[in-house]
Amino acid sequence: MSGARHGSCLCGAVRFEAAETGGFGACHCKMCQRWLGGPMLGLTVPEAAMRIVDGRDQVVTRRTSDWATRSHCATCGSPLWYRFDRGQDGSGNYEVPIGLLDDADGLNLTREIFIDRKPDSFALAGDHPRLTEAETLALYGATPEGD
Repeated sequence: MSGARHGSCLCGAVRFEAAETGGFGACHCKMCQRWLGGPMLGLTVPEAAMRIVDGRDQVVTRRTSDWATRSHCATCGSPLWYRFDRGQDGSGNYEVPIGLLDDADGLNLTREIFIDRKPDSFALAGDHPRLTEAETLALYGATPEGD
């Protein structure tokens, strides 16, 4: 895959290639906070541009809302990606934590979502859109997730 970022889980059982998008977003929803221990700093990858190179049988996927699933490695438990089951364009885009990438240099923070759910103990710098929970849910045509 040309222009791809490569990455893996902690133990290396799952390896993947993801299309270069040039930026990443931050999600501050409570589910991401519980899943990752902080905000989800995720590279948006179109469904057609995501490829599991090794370890497909180690990917465990669980529905976590009525509009998305989350996957992790069965061996080490590392979070792998969040996947929209339906996007604005009907696609199933992935959000891949940038910490899983072999090289995350050169990426820019392009958007924060669920900004009204962000703890006041941290802030991300830069000039980018910051959407509230209501604005985020409206964007994806979704209903609130349970805490």
